[in-house]
Amino acid sequence: MGLTKQSTGISALNEMFEVQVESSEDIIVALAGNPNTGKSTVFNSLTGLNQHTGNWPGKTVTNAQGKFLYHDKNFVVVDLPGTYSLLANSVEEQVARDFICFGNPHVTVVVVDATCLERNLNLALQIMEITDKIVLCVNLLDEAKRKKMNVHLEKLSSLLGIPVVGTAARNGVGLKELKDTIEAVAKGDIQPHPIKIKYDRILEEAIEDVKPLIQEKIGKKLDAQWIALRFIDGDQTLMDSINYYLNLDFSKNDILQRKIKNTKEKLLEKDITIEDFRDYMVSNIVKTAEKISKEVVTLENKTYNQLDRKMDNILTSKVFGIPIMIFLLGVIFWITIKGANYPSQLLSTFFSWIEEQLTHFFTWIAAPDWIYDILILGIYRTLAWVVSVMLPPMAIFFPLFTLLEDLGYLPRVAFNLDHFFKKACSHGKQALTMCMGFGCNAAGVVACRIIDSPRERLIATITNNFVPCNGRFPTLIALSSMFIANSMGAFSSIVATLTVLAAIVLGVMITLIVSKLLSKTILKGLPSSFTLELPPYRKPQVGRIIVNSIFDRTLFVLGRAVAVAAPAGLIIWMMANITIGDSTILSHCAGFLDPFARLIGLDGYILMAFILGLPANEIVIPILIMSYLAQGSMLELGEGAMRALFIENGWTWLTAVCMMLFSLNHWPCATTLWTIRKETQSVKWTLISFLVPTIIGVLICFIVAQGAKILGFV
Repeated sequence: MGLTKQSTGISALNEMFEVQVESSEDIIVALAGNPNTGKSTVFNSLTGLNQHTGNWPGKTVTNAQGKFLYHDKNFVVVDLPGTYSLLANSVEEQVARDFICFGNPHVTVVVVDATCLERNLNLALQIMEITDKIVLCVNLLDEAKRKKMNVHLEKLSSLLGIPVVGTAARNGVGLKELKDTIEAVAKGDIQPHPIKIKYDRILEEAIEDVKPLIQEKIGKKLDAQWIALRFIDGDQTLMDSINYYLNLDFSKNDILQRKIKNTKEKLLEKDITIEDFRDYMVSNIVKTAEKISKEVVTLENKTYNQLDRKMDNILTSKVFGIPIMIFLLGVIFWITIKGANYPSQLLSTFFSWIEEQLTHFFTWIAAPDWIYDILILGIYRTLAWVVSVMLPPMAIFFPLFTLLEDLGYLPRVAFNLDHFFKKACSHGKQALTMCMGFGCNAAGVVACRIIDSPRERLIATITNNFVPCNGRFPTLIALSSMFIANSMGAFSSIVATLTVLAAIVLGVMITLIVSKLLSKTILKGLPSSFTLELPPYRKPQVGRIIVNSIFDRTLFVLGRAVAVAAPAGLIIWMMANITIGDSTILSHCAGFLDPFARLIGLDGYILMAFILGLPANEIVIPILIMSYLAQGSMLELGEGAMRALFIENGWTWLTAVCMMLFSLNHWPCATTLWTIRKETQSVKWTLISFLVPTIIGVLICFIVAQGAKILGFV
């Protein structure tokens, strides 16, 4: 682009953000909002087909832009990544924050869901601290009307001090008024005066200590109070962005840095840590959103949800809530286990047929054996196994899980578990992110964005791996079927389901225990206030559920797994085929690990299979089979042959139990680690997320293995 970081002015900043403007008179509109508020529908309705996408410079975050012509003026709409806050704990949040702060949009439109106004206002209030060129778009009014909810837009506008427009974007309702309001704010015909959040006295005093020094340097470019708040909080990313875009290096301002340090020391004298400071800050935002929402949202028929209340009396009761929750999860897992077998076998057969055709092709072109072995026996077989094992359960589990979400049951799960997570000094919403981890831990980590407190979000991120993901279910199901339920006859699938359910309950218990330990050690702090809105039960949109769960979740997760499994297939093939002396590299490594593995109830080949299975948990079993058979390629055996093979190699029921426990508690897969790194923007927290479950898994397996031997069970 030919720009240095010292470039200034609107045009230069827009070029740095790669905003496609044709003229300096073009009006730049930033579109912000939580995910699932209809923001994309608003964007599509405004811009039609005049859109293009790319990536933000240096970021792997989608940059969607579009244009529309209105009253002979060109409007460029920049669709910012959907975020729950602007605390910049993920790349998406940083991109959204930086564009609003430094991209100098003429107007920022914040899209909120009329049916979840309280939750969505959290982001709107944060943006109102940054800019006064803001319009609130209350979308999904048709959905609110169907639920007999009234949002008093004029009163909301008065309370917030900004223009508010109601829309039902999918029906085109309110879009003209939205365009008129955007134009009026951009031209200055409407002058928004957004309210400022009133923080606790302790926070206000801390802000006032630092604010004058920032005001002196920043002038009117940004809100000094908001920057003071973020600097005290220790937001280094904001400091870096100010230096990059505005050429103001606050990190080298010794007077300011000393002032910030003194302010933090004053807070500590009052027993307020930085973690407490953040929690107070988030709590003030949440309370403000809650207060405003209660004043502007009314129900036409206050008794219309009596049936919902009666259902909640059962589904969220202290007696029945947890058992019903476990039962429903058990049903989902049973359907997943039973339903995935046949399509998985069909896919396996299909991929075998493809392999035969590829074999004929390589023979026809007389390709060297080593090329065929690497591409087909190494990479292709690994990918085929991952897809055939991973796709069917995900294609069943995600729609069923999304069905519970669409029905409105997942907030009830959070409600039931909120007490336990509060006891663990973490957040009730962690229950929702934990549930997402059942499908994929990477998806669960992304879902942690719904937790506003940075401390509690990190706890949820680190502990998400303790619930078994879709990739570990095949291992848990296979071992429970072969060594625990194999003699149960017609009840084998039920016993296998109960075994997997027991593993899940154990995972939840470990999640709570580790969350408590983290909150008392490296992530000290008190649980933030959590006002959980229990939405009304609603009729699920089955078509949307299927489409969204398949494309947004199943194929997204599968794509990431394939991306990391392909190179893994090459590495596995090389280790299984390259010999040193009279043994392969794989055998040498397994022999080296064997003494340690025996201490935790495993063997060297099992531990090596877990290490090589880092790219995708689905390939642990086939690597193990390949290792035991001393074959140079991935293999798949039936359940009976697999059990016989394992027993021949010294397996007992204890080996199976320890492998299930280690599968439940060990390092996250490469896809999840990649996602953690992306979400936390920190190598440190990624490493901690790797070490914590691994250490826990080793300790549990050691206790079980050695305890069983001491007690004479083996």
